[in-house]
Amino acid sequence: MLPLRAYTFIGLNAVRALSVIAMILVFSSSIEVMVTNIKAVNYYEAHKGENNTTMSAMNMDYIAGSTVPNQPAGIFWAVVSSLLIIFQTVILILSECSWPISFFDHFFPVLGSGFGTGALGIFQCLIGAQILSHHVDEFTLVSAFFLFSLGCLNMLLGLIFRESLKSKRSITSWRSESKAVLPTIHDPRPVFVNVTPAYTGNSEKPQLASEFGSIRSTDKSGYGFGRQGEKAAGLRGFILQRPEESLPRYVSPTPPASPPTVHVALARKPSTTSSFASPEPARESMQSASHYDDDERSTVAEEEDDEVIRLSVPSKTPKLFQAHEDVRGQA
Repeated sequence: MLPLRAYTFIGLNAVRALSVIAMILVFSSSIEVMVTNIKAVNYYEAHKGENNTTMSAMNMDYIAGSTVPNQPAGIFWAVVSSLLIIFQTVILILSECSWPISFFDHFFPVLGSGFGTGALGIFQCLIGAQILSHHVDEFTLVSAFFLFSLGCLNMLLGLIFRESLKSKRSITSWRSESKAVLPTIHDPRPVFVNVTPAYTGNSEKPQLASEFGSIRSTDKSGYGFGRQGEKAAGLRGFILQRPEESLPRYVSPTPPASPPTVHVALARKPSTTSSFASPEPARESMQSASHYDDDERSTVAEEEDDEVIRLSVPSKTPKLFQAHEDVRGQA
């Protein structure tokens, strides 16, 4: 029992072979039609001046026995049409044989490896309709009808498989996929991986010092999935992207910095002057504070409390503190 991929490969290549056969038949029938047209025109020109029943029957829209219209330069356009059909069939046969595929990829991409068979089917239907629109012999009629049928089938397969059709029916891709362990993906985008291979110098061609780094090399097996793994992935055509850096949702915001603490040195001597006075009187009062008695020490403590309150309250209410000092002085 063959896998599904094998049946797909066989079926697509069978349609490919029938398409090539149909275009070869149209190629040969176009040459035959062109030769027949030239012979009919030569016979018509040779007997054009004779007055008999045969020549009167030939004075119609088309020259008898050909597809050439009976008008000026009719034979020219008939021959050009046959030559264009022959040229198109040759191009389509080469595209079906995938040779030279680089030419089609660069100059005719719709018939290259990046597209399916939809465009090919359209071209085949146009050629078949062009031939079937004229009165032709049986061989040309059958060839054109066969080509038109294959064109419809190619358009249907192109809609089903799209751009992957030619890779599915390719013999080289079949062999490469049968040897590979993992399926390969063709990515037309450029690879943004910075891989700097080391050169050995043994040959003229630059080569990697270790093939795929840690995959087959044992001297760098300790790197694991590090830089050597990135090298191997880049050489195989994979794009490595790092996730965007972001903080977790549960992180609390940083608290604002607290204002610095200001230490205030309080004077030991009671004073009614401003708190911004010179510290010299305060130093003298501290020297003479030991001579106070208990009542005086309590008075000094109360005035120190008043000084602390004055320093802790903003300087926007100086009149209130001045009134408080006057009241205490009268007391």
